[in-house]
Amino acid sequence: MLIRRASLLDGARVDIRVSAEIDEVGDTLTAKRGEDVLDAAGGTVMPGLHDHHVHLRSAAAVVDSLSLGPPQVHTKDQLMQVLSSAAPGADGWIRGVGYHESVAGPLDRGALDAAVSGIPVRVQDRSGALWILNSAALGRIGMAEHPDGRLRSADRGWSRALQRRETDLSQLSRRLTAVGVTGVTDATPDLEAADMVSLILARRRGEFRPRLRFLAPGKKILHDDSLDLDYLAGWIAIQHNADRPVAVHCVTAAQLVLTIAAFRIAGSHRSDRIEHAAVVPSDCLADLTDLAGLGLTVVTQPNFVAERGDQYLAQVPVAEHDQLWRLASLVNADVPVGLSTDMPFGRGDPWAVMRAAVHRRTPSGATLNAVECVSARAALGMFLGRSDQPGRARTIRVGEPGDLCVLTEPPAAALAELDPDLVSATIIDGEVAYAAQ
Repeated sequence: MLIRRASLLDGARVDIRVSAEIDEVGDTLTAKRGEDVLDAAGGTVMPGLHDHHVHLRSAAAVVDSLSLGPPQVHTKDQLMQVLSSAAPGADGWIRGVGYHESVAGPLDRGALDAAVSGIPVRVQDRSGALWILNSAALGRIGMAEHPDGRLRSADRGWSRALQRRETDLSQLSRRLTAVGVTGVTDATPDLEAADMVSLILARRRGEFRPRLRFLAPGKKILHDDSLDLDYLAGWIAIQHNADRPVAVHCVTAAQLVLTIAAFRIAGSHRSDRIEHAAVVPSDCLADLTDLAGLGLTVVTQPNFVAERGDQYLAQVPVAEHDQLWRLASLVNADVPVGLSTDMPFGRGDPWAVMRAAVHRRTPSGATLNAVECVSARAALGMFLGRSDQPGRARTIRVGEPGDLCVLTEPPAAALAELDPDLVSATIIDGEVAYAAQ
């Protein structure tokens, strides 16, 4: 394919010849016989966006799941109405996602039984760390005597008893390519080899178009009630000895402090990552800078400020607001940063993540920790990193992958808007995966 009249992010106007790689970049290239030609008409052409932390099967499953938390559901009455009127899916289950305790407090099997008693129901907490099952569901998986039906997602024992719900990735693929995404990193914990093979085959047959990378098996989720420095440092060392980078899930200050200490003991790999870094005490910034010199990257989600910021303002002590979802502080400390949506726990729009990084506005319009705002250009760059090193930017040059995003506007206007509607074409492996027209 030949792309004519492309405006690069640095302002240069060029033509680009692309196949599986970028083959040629020049001022005026001549189309070859039979070559497809796309006229960018001065619009921005840049590397495709890479969403550095998603959960693909969960995101696909959300399509036929109930949304049981804000902004769709706010009260206990609304929750009971949605559940009691729901029809089970093809697997015979009612599946709900996105629940938050602000709706009706902590859910348990009794609360779900009051809404639905004869049909198995499972509801996922908004964090993704917890599922709540009603009595019918517990009976289906051989746990009828469980006291409250509250089960950790990380416990593979009960989840193996579930009948796997088949998910069609094609709709998710179309949604991603329509906003310029050409690659994703699946961060699902304990993703098994069969799961990865299934996703790879879905891509090979064209059901899922973006490129795939997996954090498994080097992904670790920590829980504050079971923090163990010696164990974590030993696990990191084992992964590094096999030349595997690690990605450690840190959403609390205690988890981050422990992880930093573990890296200091075990050393680091050039592609090690900290996921989320939702809370970063000031004392940790210098430590993160030191580890960044050894290859550590932080992958974070400022979109949660835009999606959940009012709850942070209400529930987190004012003295800790400056620690939430830091971004500018990390950049200024020379820590490589990649951005992600954390789809489906975040809403899955990378452009909304960028706008949140720039403005840090909560749903009510308040600003949370304005000193952490970054420029639009910096926010965009955090989606242009390489899949194995999110802090290392891809560029438009010969030899880079043939994965591009074409916008209708030149760079200045595109950065001012950060709007997914500006995406006119998404190119993967030199082929059009999405075209607005």
